[in-house]
This record gives sequence, C-alpha cells and structure tokens, in this order.
Amino acid sequence: MCGRFVQVIDIELFVKRFGVSSAPEINLSSNFNVAVGDLAYVITNDKPTDLQAFRFGLTPSWAPKQMYLINARSEGDLNPENDVNYSGQLGIVNKPSFRTSIRSKRCLVLASGYIEGPEKERLNKPFLIRKKTGEIFCFAGIWDTWVNNTTGELTNSFTIITTVANSITQEIGHHRSPVVLDQKDEQKWLDDSLPLEEVLGLLKPYPGESFKAEAISIKIKDPHNKSKDYIIPIDTNGPTEYGAIVKQDLKLQGMGSGKRKQDPPPEQGKLF
Repeated sequence: MCGRFVQVIDIELFVKRFGVSSAPEINLSSNFNVAVGDLAYVITNDKPTDLQAFRFGLTPSWAPKQMYLINARSEGDLNPENDVNYSGQLGIVNKPSFRTSIRSKRCLVLASGYIEGPEKERLNKPFLIRKKTGEIFCFAGIWDTWVNNTTGELTNSFTIITTVANSITQEIGHHRSPVVLDQKDEQKWLDDSLPLEEVLGLLKPYPGESFKAEAISIKIKDPHNKSKDYIIPIDTNGPTEYGAIVKQDLKLQGMGSGKRKQDPPPEQGKLF
C-alpha cells in the first residue's frame, strides 16, 4: 500500500526532467503529505507534455458515485499472501476498476518520497522512504475521468499501482511496495502503442537498495499536516512518540523552504 507521498514542486526541474510545459493550468504548492483527495501533478499518456493536477484516489468512469481508490494491486486478487517471489499472472488486467486504465490511461505520478509504516502499526510508526540520491522519481499510475451526473462536473483522478515488497519496505515490515519506474521506462509507460504484455512487464519491485527509510513524526498520520516539519527524520533512541525524538539539527534541503533562494542551485533531477 502507498497511501501518502511527498511531492515537492519545482517547475523548472520538471521542465528539464520531463520536457513538459512550464505553465501548468493549475498551480500547486509543494505537499509533504499528499493524501487521498489531494491534487497532485501527473503526466498522462494523452498529454505527455503537460503537467496536470489530478485528484489522488481513482474514481472509475462507470462509478455511480465518487470513489477514492488510492492503490491498484498489480496482482489483483491473486497472490493474497503477498509472496515476494510471486511470478504468476497479474490480475489487474481483469479488475473492473482498472482493466481499462491499465490498457489506455496510464500516467506518471511525480514523487520526492513516500510515507509508509509497518503492516501492523501502519502510520502509527511512519517512515519517509526516498531515493538515496535525493532525486525525483515516478510511480506507475493509472487515471480516469468521472462525470457527476447531478452537476455535470468532471473529476480527473489517479491511483498508484503496487506490487510485492522490495528490500526497503521489507526492512520496515511492510508487505507491499509502490511500482517505481526506471527513468528509462517512464516514456515507455506513457506509450499508447506499447503491447499489454510489455506494460505488465514494468510492474515489478524497484531495487530497494536505491532508497533509504527514515523514521518521521507520528503527526504525519493526520492528513491535514502538510508541512515539511513533519517529515524531518527523528532519532529513534529517544522516549517520545513511539520511542523517538526529533533531531532538531536535521534539515531536508530543497524541500520547499521559504529561503530557497539562499540555497545553492539543485542539480538536475534532485529536489533535496
């Protein structure tokens, strides 16, 4: 499961990294706790040069009322034990909520990190998982457009595809991991002509060795807590919260600070 993630907004970086327009239709601020219902930037297969703000939590086009499906299991109902060595069929292609989107409505979900906890404690013991290099990365996402039959309002929404645990999520005791795409596969994911078999071949665990997990404040559990203060790593040797105290001397450089202009220019592809 991946129900929370971090999206640091740096339009100049997005333009360089993804070749998208520098003027998105909707201007978003950095969100250090993207939760269900929040708007976040995605890049879709039908508009691969545009940054679009979609709602986190998929509502299929056929749904009678709005839904918020935040994750889509690549195995569908198969692999109920979440066996990390699973190599069978991927049932996502047969799930009513996802079978159309996996074929024709795919998107890149831009992320600076994601927030996860152990299978049992969940966000009562949260960790920030991010690239060791500090680089931005992309989740494999799918999207859809839902029409409110009462008001006629359109809602564009997305969900993040998950797969079996990799080494970093196993390290924190979680049974799943989001599908993170290799940079070389990002444009392939958006390619409408890509055969379904090749699409499914991209739904695999990303090497956990590329990530690091850092304990963060339990206050991140509240979806209203959007500040970067809540994702500052904490010292797990202290007595507070779940046995942790905040390391006051730690900072996440480049994470949307109001003093950004005093920081050195970020390297291409890096946000913190």
